[in-house]
Amino acid sequence: MSKLTFNTDNCKGCGLCVDACPKKILRLATEKINKKGHHPAEIVDQAACIACASCALMCPDVIITVEK
Repeated sequence: MSKLTFNTDNCKGCGLCVDACPKKILRLATEKINKKGHHPAEIVDQAACIACASCALMCPDVIITVEK
């Protein structure tokens, strides 16, 4: 099983990872705000992640870690 983690404190909520995900399992959090004042990205269904790393490649701030 793959594992996707975010350094949410450094996320600026740009949504590029959300758009890049082929499985559409990422979203911007609606209930959370990080220390920068943004809604950070989060994964909705960890089990559905195929570890393609499209999200990590698109992230301009390199906050996403993909483990296979």
